[in-house]
Amino acid sequence: PPPPGPPGGPGPAGLIPPPAGLRNPNNTLVDELEASFEACFASLVSQDYVNGTDQEEIRTGVDQCIQKFLDVARQTECFFLQKRLQLSVQKPEQVIKEDVSELRNELQRKEALIQKHLGKLRHWQQVLEDISVQHKKPAEIPQGPLAYLEQASANIPAPMKQT
Repeated sequence: PPPPGPPGGPGPAGLIPPPAGLRNPNNTLVDELEASFEACFASLVSQDYVNGTDQEEIRTGVDQCIQKFLDVARQTECFFLQKRLQLSVQKPEQVIKEDVSELRNELQRKEALIQKHLGKLRHWQQVLEDISVQHKKPAEIPQGPLAYLEQASANIPAPMKQT
């Protein structure tokens, strides 16, 4: 196991080494990522940005902050990918266990989705069946080519006699 870090530090020393060229060699990638994010946020809410004194200068400053954040994010991602590669070489069974676990979770999620859709399907099948039963009243539906005309004429009231 790695040796413990400095007192009050973020954990074991070397957990996330600082990227090359940083001002403070005690910073980790996580510290740098956090600082660059805060700088991005601060540049967006700074008074200069709100007042809009020099739009091009503000845009350049914001772009630089965002670019630094993205660079540190890529370095952080690279660090974790390297650790993942080391793990897969040193303990391949762990990677297989994680893959199996992910596949099981995906199967459970998909099974729940299938059950949800089956419930909806049963509901709509019942609705269609109910509608079908309401429209099929065989005793009331006349058969034959003139059935519709006979049914329509039966609903017409008889003429009244004039007195």
